[in-house]
Amino acid sequence: MNMPKIKKSLKIVIFTCLGIIVLAGLGYYLNRSYSYIYQVIGDAKLSPVEDQGTYLINNPSHMATSTLFYVALGDSLTAGVGTESYTEILPYRLAEKLTGADRQVELSNFSVSGITTVDLVNYLVPKAIKAQPEAITILIGVNDIHNMVLADEFAKNYEEMLSRLTKETKAQIYVISIPFIGSDKLMSPFYQTLFGTRTQQFNAIIKKLADKYQVKYINLYGPTVKLFKSSGSHYSADLFHPSAAGYQLWADIIYDHLN
Repeated sequence: MNMPKIKKSLKIVIFTCLGIIVLAGLGYYLNRSYSYIYQVIGDAKLSPVEDQGTYLINNPSHMATSTLFYVALGDSLTAGVGTESYTEILPYRLAEKLTGADRQVELSNFSVSGITTVDLVNYLVPKAIKAQPEAITILIGVNDIHNMVLADEFAKNYEEMLSRLTKETKAQIYVISIPFIGSDKLMSPFYQTLFGTRTQQFNAIIKKLADKYQVKYINLYGPTVKLFKSSGSHYSADLFHPSAAGYQLWADIIYDHLN
């Protein structure tokens, strides 16, 4: 018997088996930690605030002589999942900041929880065009990231959206970068890294298209990523959607970059 060859073969078998065990364990861990994310989000049973639609926001101590028509486009982050009142949602907070002594804001909130860029193009862009607003904010892409939509497909949808809105409205358009969302109590380090990397990749696409179509790009990711990787009062019960305080923080950052 050739003992050296037998020992070598045995080592190969042992290391192969160990490798299979490690990979199987890693796969189980990643599967369970991914399922946990959506279990926590589902168990929280959050939903958009009931009163969605069009709002007239003004300064009660002054008589408005002009109206700014503003449309907000987006997903659950625009619909206000995580809040209890329509006055706490992101677009409403922005509209409040845009009012003045002689100006009121008519806000049309066109947002649907769970939608991706292709849904926004197909269903919400036509509504925005029909409304012919003076200002539009766009916050979309989180669901594309989590649904593993390819970057090329995301870019195609986003470009179609900007192409139509810039050609078919006269609105001042503000595209908001995709923020990082997902507390460290909700996501494992692996998924925080994965979704963080994809968020930066998709934001680079948004920035490039914003420059191409000459619309304002607002970086929400950079100033908030460190905070939103940790848990705290900026999160609602599902540790994924912001709380009223989180949306207020976003509104403050976005407003600082509005014309």
